[in-house]
Amino acid sequence: MDINSTHGPAVIVSSAGMATGGRVLHHLRRLLPDPRNAVVVVGFAAAGTRARDLVDGARTLKMFGAYVPVRAEVADVPHFSAHADAGQIVDWLRGAPRPHTTYLVHGEPGASQALRDRVDRELGWTAVVPRSGEAVLVR
Repeated sequence: MDINSTHGPAVIVSSAGMATGGRVLHHLRRLLPDPRNAVVVVGFAAAGTRARDLVDGARTLKMFGAYVPVRAEVADVPHFSAHADAGQIVDWLRGAPRPHTTYLVHGEPGASQALRDRVDRELGWTAVVPRSGEAVLVR
């Protein structure tokens, strides 16, 4: 997430996982209420995160036990994600020894299910998307 303040002008670049914690929250608390500022969300913003709330037009964000008004301009630039896409993941897996089971534990539910199907179809591997909170025994 990049935060651009026209006050200084200051630019704050944060890698704090979709504004879920860390120093970026202090910057957001200070900058979001001012309409002269802009917040640029760079990369994928997962559902349930403050970054997603900003992209979806939230008028307030809760942080530090209080609601912070969002008056700053918010821009979404989703194409700068550092995550591999499904094709890159499958290509990487091709070079790995065949596992007993492949567990897909990161990503949105629909994308995880699609990747599971692709790993099964293209590699012939058993792939599973565990339910949230599910424990598995890895041997």
